[in-house]
Amino acid sequence: RGRFRSKQWYQRRVREFQTFQHYFKQINLSVRKMVEESIYNLLPTVAHPESKNDRYVSVFHESVKDELKQKKSISKTMGPAKVSPNDPKTFAKKRGKEPVLPERTQFVRPNADQKKPPVPKIDEKPVMGLKSNKNFINTNAVENIMSVAKKPQPKYVDTPGGTTNNVEDSGLVPKFVKKDNYGKVPKYLETRKQQMEEHQRSYDEYIQQRLERGALNQISAAERQNILDGLKKNWEELHLQYQGLSVVTDTAPKKARKERMEAEMRQLEKDIETVEKHKIIYVTDNF
Repeated sequence: RGRFRSKQWYQRRVREFQTFQHYFKQINLSVRKMVEESIYNLLPTVAHPESKNDRYVSVFHESVKDELKQKKSISKTMGPAKVSPNDPKTFAKKRGKEPVLPERTQFVRPNADQKKPPVPKIDEKPVMGLKSNKNFINTNAVENIMSVAKKPQPKYVDTPGGTTNNVEDSGLVPKFVKKDNYGKVPKYLETRKQQMEEHQRSYDEYIQQRLERGALNQISAAERQNILDGLKKNWEELHLQYQGLSVVTDTAPKKARKERMEAEMRQLEKDIETVEKHKIIYVTDNF
């Protein structure tokens, strides 16, 4: 009993399931009626047909069709519908597909006309007893005395293991010092210097003409120094305010103020660099 269920227990479960299914159908029907009786369904709606866009047709449609027609050939896939039968007289014969070899000829060596020297006979003896009066010892001694000693190739060792390298390729030998053009200014630098002098001369002439007309005014050294001191002082005051800002920029005003002060400091740094770089400064009247 504890392990297996009785038949009456299964029948009760089936009846409960059928009752639950019946109630669920009733609830579903009531929900459908509520949806159908909505106020939005009082006015009749007109079903508009869905408008479909025109089918896309490629611009190259015709050209592609023409190319396909050109590449096609008659009976390319399955072959011709009717094939003419072979001639019964030209049937396949035995060894008909074997290669035809040329006719056999006698082999002739390429140097057959050039005969080798004959083998010496038994009674023939080689020439013997030839002697030379040359003193090889004295000759070798004289050659070594008169010859120039061969200089060893200079090398250097750069590792404890004794690895050798050529000194000439290492840069330790002063090769460039012995060149003819060593210590002389290259031609392209002289040309560049002349061009810069010409540009500076033309610029000075232009400035002189503007000064004579009164369109430009040159700032004195004292005024230039005052401007430079004022820019540096403004930068120091702005930097002091920047250091007093909050470390955490969690709000938009804090972030905007920090970015504005950084932009002003960068602009002041550019102005200071410009004034320090140029010793002579001109100011126009129309500025």
